[in-house]
Formats: sequence, C-alpha cells, structure tokens
Amino acid sequence: MPRERPREEGHREERPRARTHEPHESHESHESHEVRDRHERPRRRPALDARDAARSAARHVAGLTGRTPEGVTSLERREDGWSIGIEIVETHRIPDSTDILAEYRVELDGRGELVSYRRTERYYRGRAEDRT
Repeated sequence: MPRERPREEGHREERPRARTHEPHESHESHESHEVRDRHERPRRRPALDARDAARSAARHVAGLTGRTPEGVTSLERREDGWSIGIEIVETHRIPDSTDILAEYRVELDGRGELVSYRRTERYYRGRAEDRT
C-alpha cells in the first residue's frame, strides 16, 4: 500500500495546460479564426422590442413622478427609438370615477434609455371619452 505524502500548506498542484493554437500556425483554418473572432467581439445589445420599450417607459415615469403607471395608452416605433404614452393616476378621489388621470409622452432611444418625457394631458377618469 503506497504511503500518502503529507500535504504542505500553500502547495498547489499544477495541471498541464491544453495547448492552444497560435494564429500563425498553418494548420488552423480560416473558419476557426472567424468563429473565435465572433466570440471575442463585444456583443451588441439586441434592439428593444415593443414590450420592453413599454416596460422601460413605465419604469421611467414611475421613477420621475413617484406614481404607479396605470397602463400604456400608445406605442410607436420611431427610426431612432420609441414614443410611448403612459397613463397614471395623479389624484385619487372617492368615487374613483372622479380620479384625475394624466398621460405622459415618453421618448426612448433604441436601448430603452430616456430621451424625454412630458405630461401631455390631464382628465377625469369618468370623462375620459371626452378627451380630444
């Protein structure tokens, strides 16, 4: 039966490393260069889809106004991003049909970052159909 060596404090076993091919080696194919280059390049963030744009706009309005968004009233894809309408309750009242609502227009860039926002209108919940 072989004897065990006492393990020394701070001793680390080193394993042989697998040999990597250098770019100058002739047997490496052009295709493997392309695969490696594709993995080494920084990846671009995919374009923002409509659902993510709406969520991002709602988060921005909530953060800026301190109020919880009620919903998305409009969504439009632009050349350089998104234009989104977000509805919030500005004043809660009893009965709730007299709540004062507001619509905020939010402009986002293609990554979902806020470009601008503004309140476009205010109205009573019970008279929303009278809006122009």
